[in-house]
Amino acid sequence: MDNGTIKAAIVGATGYGGAELIRLLQAHPQVEVSCVLSSSNSGTPLSASFPHLTNIIELELTAIEPAVIKEKADVVFLATPAGVSSELTPKLLEQGLKIIDLSGDLRLKDGAVYEKWYKRAPASQDILEKAVYGLSDVYGDSVAGQSVISNPGCFPTATLLGLIPAVKEGWIDPSTLIIDAKTGVSGAGRGVGLGTHYSEINESVKAYKVNAHQHIPEIEQVLSETAGSEVVVTFTTHLIPMTRGILSTMYASVNGSKSTQDFIDLYRSFYKDRPFVRIRENGTLPATKEVSGSNYCDIGFAADERTGRVTIVSAIDNMVKGAAGQAIQNLNLAMGWDEATGLNFIPMYP
Repeated sequence: MDNGTIKAAIVGATGYGGAELIRLLQAHPQVEVSCVLSSSNSGTPLSASFPHLTNIIELELTAIEPAVIKEKADVVFLATPAGVSSELTPKLLEQGLKIIDLSGDLRLKDGAVYEKWYKRAPASQDILEKAVYGLSDVYGDSVAGQSVISNPGCFPTATLLGLIPAVKEGWIDPSTLIIDAKTGVSGAGRGVGLGTHYSEINESVKAYKVNAHQHIPEIEQVLSETAGSEVVVTFTTHLIPMTRGILSTMYASVNGSKSTQDFIDLYRSFYKDRPFVRIRENGTLPATKEVSGSNYCDIGFAADERTGRVTIVSAIDNMVKGAAGQAIQNLNLAMGWDEATGLNFIPMYP
């Protein structure tokens, strides 16, 4: 480290999450991307995988060797598929490196639950206990000084930020929760498959992984901790023919009589010290276009006296707030920096 500057390694640099980390870290005044790693493309220039980085990031992809990473970096971002981090994290910790894991390997505290939903062996219990869940805008104070941070999933980020204040204050009945979430195609990653083929998804909307999405236990784990009792949710995801964005629409019965303005006031108070959560004015709801390319989460409300229910709408960019941006926000918090450092991007519009 030099004058507060640290060096970062990105494992999985040829995926969308890795590319987004590179884009955002290029503007970070206290971080230098010192090495990019790939298990399948080592020995080739990064620009061969991402031509848009030509003459901007002139790094060669290298193999994943923890001892070598230690010589080049202080912190490692793991933008890897499920199953990689659980094996790699202990080796990186032995080298004294800080780790921010963007995969789902370290989010669930019960290894048996992970095995059930992810269909693979979990990380060791020791590693799971070390990992801090980095939902920055709620648990930011817990991230400070930590060496293993588990970055939340994209759907859980949008959904939990939209639900935690109301659940915490007992304003809604968690047993009535229904969550309808829609995502752009980049959430499926860069791999080629029929499910993300242009002619299959264009001019179409489809539900997928109904009652079986791996983010369900993550959402339930956090909401159960927040409520102090078990919370089980109905959660349905939909694929939308757009590149970026998540819109999570949540429905729940309201305890007592609460107006839309009451919800707005509660959430503004809850998130008053968090720069990246924006609460909409009464009568307006967020859209994915309004947060695209940014680290913002926009939340709006519509309470219905007729039905006694509230609709909560939360919008994020899945690649930024739902992945790379929140990972950098977690790095800032872990290092004791201002959490907004390097992240003050105005959303791209239109």
